[in-house]
Amino acid sequence: MALLLKRSAGGRRSRPKPSAEINVTPFVDVMLVLLVVFMITAPLLAQGIPVDLPKTRAEQLPSSEEQPLVVTVNAEGLVFVGTQEEAVDIETLPPMLAGIAQDNLERRVYVRGDQAAQYGRVVRVLALLQAAGFTNAGIVVEDEETGGG
Repeated sequence: MALLLKRSAGGRRSRPKPSAEINVTPFVDVMLVLLVVFMITAPLLAQGIPVDLPKTRAEQLPSSEEQPLVVTVNAEGLVFVGTQEEAVDIETLPPMLAGIAQDNLERRVYVRGDQAAQYGRVVRVLALLQAAGFTNAGIVVEDEETGGG
């Protein structure tokens, strides 16, 4: 293949002019891939401690604008707050949650209790929340028909 170059009026060959434009297509492609990856992984990271929730036919609560506090009781009876991987002492739970809630005791608190956990341990967590003044605590369950998750 022969490269055809234009000849100027004086008979000289002219060189192609350099382009000053930045090609942003590869940058946009990489950003879109990263966006998709983070959209998929972000909900998976926010799940917290894995527990086997009991199944029931309860209606779902309406969603609210602010994020609820989540307290998890696993099968061994250890208590976790939010997505922390370190168990907390059950006696320090009320002041810790009050500090997180910033004295907003109407803030919703979800208690996720593994169905293999002792019933008394889950009830004790609920009683401590009530004694601390939280007025909006509830237990998280899975739907019997869909299996939840």
